[in-house]
Amino acid sequence: MNAFQRRGACPALSTPMQTGDGLLVRLNPVAGGLSPKALIGLAESAARHGNGIMEVTARGSIQIRGLTTASAGQLAAEVNALGIAVRTGVPVETGPLAGLDAQETADPRPLAEAIRQAIAKKDLAGRLGPKVSVVVDGGGTIGLDAILADIRLVAARGIGTMRWHLAIGGTAVTARPLALLDESDVCDRVLAILQAIAAIGHEGRARDLSAIFLSADATAATHQQSRRSDSAPIGILALADDTRAVGIALPFGSMPAERIAQLCLEAHARGADEIRPAPRRTLLFLRPGEQDCFDLQQAAYGLGFVTEAGDPRLHIAACPGEPACASGRIATREIAETVASSHAGLLDGSFTLHVSGCAKGCAHPATAALTLIGGENGAGLVVDGTAKALPPRYSPRYEAARGIGRVAALAGSARRHNETVAACLARLGEAAITDAFARLGTD
Repeated sequence: MNAFQRRGACPALSTPMQTGDGLLVRLNPVAGGLSPKALIGLAESAARHGNGIMEVTARGSIQIRGLTTASAGQLAAEVNALGIAVRTGVPVETGPLAGLDAQETADPRPLAEAIRQAIAKKDLAGRLGPKVSVVVDGGGTIGLDAILADIRLVAARGIGTMRWHLAIGGTAVTARPLALLDESDVCDRVLAILQAIAAIGHEGRARDLSAIFLSADATAATHQQSRRSDSAPIGILALADDTRAVGIALPFGSMPAERIAQLCLEAHARGADEIRPAPRRTLLFLRPGEQDCFDLQQAAYGLGFVTEAGDPRLHIAACPGEPACASGRIATREIAETVASSHAGLLDGSFTLHVSGCAKGCAHPATAALTLIGGENGAGLVVDGTAKALPPRYSPRYEAARGIGRVAALAGSARRHNETVAACLARLGEAAITDAFARLGTD
């Protein structure tokens, strides 16, 4: 077992990362998914060696938390014994239904594998930083538009050979378009970009490359990629082979390992033969019977999973918090559950409410319209910022959920016809929002 990594690196099975609740490892199965038996075994191993919590991340990776140096080694041995092969090296990501999605433009798996082999042949993995990644998006039902990547490849319909739009340094909205390439030219162009990133140094990213190197062709500059929904893939999804998948999300991205094992048992009993982690903290259960899909949704609901696209918990990002994490200063999951159940009107899907146990902001590093942060002075609220910002107002920790409730009431009374909550909050401004949050004794 290698020494654990610094924060900011990618916590692979062989190199776990130190967090406030112990070591953390992140797994991406080589096959894309796991059998119910294998995921049950992984959940049982997580319960034995970690803190009993398993997560699926926003990018669709499996995480196990609360490990020690010794138990991380035991977990790795048991993962190997279960026959679970996990990806290493530069992440080259495809959609969770790649090759199975009836709506996809092209199966991205052959191109993704060719890129992985080319990276290995050039021995690039050790020269690139841990966050450098490639997305190969074949299109289809489950969008990868919100996934941040250094290199983005998106399948394009055409006559004859398959073509791929190439962009760098962002999401589908923010990445810079570079070229429309024949598939035969993609690997060479991707390798050239990765080699240029490696030449910058271990901290290099695609956004650091010079404009001269990244001259775009006219086709790429005018290309407007069609946008797909960034919502979680929840519900019953049709597959290309006339079977189905059932998408079920983990509330706030995590669940006790024993409940994940229970859900896998329910899925196996209903004919599901594979389970794939997916973006937006979701698990896809492949090929249950037609009626079994509905029965599986009911079983998942009873276990506390998210089974409906309108569930307000989908619009809250919350870290483990207190008491699970030593760095947590507030009970994030308890607060998140209270807000979701009591103030669902605030969570209309126009923004993400971030509930952070401390200033690290692990669950949602990006800017959020509202960020609740635990700190030495109590619970603070940041408007249009991150957890690293200094909150202008605080409330006692036990008042945090009620404080968000006061903000919900303010937004509810001030919201205009056809106005989203995000737009209403932007119009109200920081002073009015934080004043409502910290005003005690007015509920």
